[in-house]
Amino acid sequence: MGDVIRYGFIGTGMMGCEHIRNVVALDGAVPVAAADPHAPSLEAAAAAAGEAAADGRLHLHTAVATMLAAEDLDAVVVSTPNMTHREVLEPLWGRSLHVMIEKPLCTTTADAVAVADAARVHPGVVWMGLEYRYMPPVARFLEEVSAGTAGRVRMLAIREHRYPFLVKVGDWNRFSANTGGTLVEKCCHFFDLMNQVLGRPVRVLASGAQDVNHLDERYELPGGVTAVPDILDNAYVVVEYEGGARALLDLCMFAEGSRWEQELVATGDAGKVEAFVPGFMEVARGREAEMVVGGRGPDWPVEVRTVADDDRIGYHGGHHGASFLEHVGFVGAIRTGAPPAVTVDDGVLSVAVGEAAHRSIDEGRPVEVAELLDPS
Repeated sequence: MGDVIRYGFIGTGMMGCEHIRNVVALDGAVPVAAADPHAPSLEAAAAAAGEAAADGRLHLHTAVATMLAAEDLDAVVVSTPNMTHREVLEPLWGRSLHVMIEKPLCTTTADAVAVADAARVHPGVVWMGLEYRYMPPVARFLEEVSAGTAGRVRMLAIREHRYPFLVKVGDWNRFSANTGGTLVEKCCHFFDLMNQVLGRPVRVLASGAQDVNHLDERYELPGGVTAVPDILDNAYVVVEYEGGARALLDLCMFAEGSRWEQELVATGDAGKVEAFVPGFMEVARGREAEMVVGGRGPDWPVEVRTVADDDRIGYHGGHHGASFLEHVGFVGAIRTGAPPAVTVDDGVLSVAVGEAAHRSIDEGRPVEVAELLDPS
């Protein structure tokens, strides 16, 4: 590897092009090539790279094998549709390539475990693309919780009230068989944050439905079959953790008028930490040992701060600079030989919680995470 890390991109839809724009803005890295069978996506990739690409143009390929055979690459970003990840990754294993995998790791826990097993013996860095950790308000939230601001956290709530799923190539994301379901596709980020704060997930209880979005859409599939989207647009998910702490996800995907798209609240025995994305953060400290009956106690100060952007962000993109910062970490691990800060094991657990939540909804019962991690 030379002084400049040479990137290839597999899958150049919305997120693939987002990764290209981040690499263009990243010191010491350059986009070299992209592979995608969809011609408009390749054109979008070329436009995203522009003249910043190696040789002044991005080398375009319609097949992964062609790109791997023709190009001298150091790192590859996989941003193909969720259901293709395990297959797409197969020809990358064992090569002297560093790999970033866009979330979710796979659509099922079984496939995610198989990928993690392969990644553990891969000679390069394998980085899981759970970039929400790097959004400045969320990163600050995690720092405060880790520092003990709330004390021993017993409850964690994450609320996302947002817009419906975006349009993707061929509308592949309209069907749970392709995405793993909403609670895998969209919410693996949030389950990852819960796991970071609370540790090992044990049990999941969920309720959810498709009540508003995509109900009038119809898709003609091969064989004359008419398909109706089946992705949930709202849910509550409770996750119980080793040690007794619990977390709640409140998801609504027909609430685009919300002031805050995401809200995170960690409550412990010493106070509370809240983060609002995009926007402000509130920290409540100083719980008194003796509380006034019916009141808040003699002194329970609340500190409110605006979280500034991370000075390292060179491109904000669609995730408030989080994707750029994950590439900073990825490149740092490549250069120093450090282990990835976000691992495939993190990816496995985030998928397992999402899949357990879907199983809980489908079967009307609490689901042990171990059922998915060790189905035998």
